[in-house]
Amino acid sequence: MLFSHPLAFEAVIFDLDGVITRTASTHLDAWKKLFDDYLLQREHDKGEPFSPFTQADYLSWVDGKPRYEGVASFLESRSIEIPWGTPADPPDVQSICGLGNRKNEAFNQLLREKGVEVYPSSVAMLHELKKAGVRLGVASSSKNCRNVLVAADLLHLFDARVDGLTSDDLNLKGKPEPDIFIRACEMVGAIPADSVVIEDAVSGVQAGSKGNFGLVVGIARNNNASALKENGADLVVADLEELNGVDGLNESFIKRLF
Repeated sequence: MLFSHPLAFEAVIFDLDGVITRTASTHLDAWKKLFDDYLLQREHDKGEPFSPFTQADYLSWVDGKPRYEGVASFLESRSIEIPWGTPADPPDVQSICGLGNRKNEAFNQLLREKGVEVYPSSVAMLHELKKAGVRLGVASSSKNCRNVLVAADLLHLFDARVDGLTSDDLNLKGKPEPDIFIRACEMVGAIPADSVVIEDAVSGVQAGSKGNFGLVVGIARNNNASALKENGADLVVADLEELNGVDGLNESFIKRLF
């Protein structure tokens, strides 16, 4: 079994969207609705040619980042400048925060309509790790992290949760900075060098690499294996199912961590 060796690692820190739950597609749909509506409005008001928000835009500028930073990053890619605003801005306000709040409304509406899907291999791994006594953390940029885990009946498996709300409270920097992963490690009583990060976003594997984690596993859900490898993933798989029963992987953990 993959996790049979007691010295392989102390903790595993999981990203949420795209790693455990299939909400990445829900986030993409919500971002697309937000930006396409906004860009169409700019075409109407300012005569700017409409160019729709694409999956490539999502992966390059938004995926894995805190919501407001994702808004700012994408708008910068389109050379659009608007005020930052404040988190209290209503969704109809033309500010970074206002647009971010509009996206959150769209996401929660889709969540209510579609529910939460999970990746079976990831859930199976969580249960296996928990049974083996490995400390588990979840680190997500999403402020909806707890709601999603509750809806998926997975909250009880984690010893620590660091999400967008935690980041606001503690002034943690978002991915690609490693703050949220390091904080999750601290909360479970582990250190990064003896811990594993599992991520599907480029910004996430960058964060794991910057945090000097013992192993950074990238999950290439979007045909982005090369990008994940180039940006800090030590190991890239298409799905965590590929890791189940891989002989010799414990040895690579031990060599790397000890």
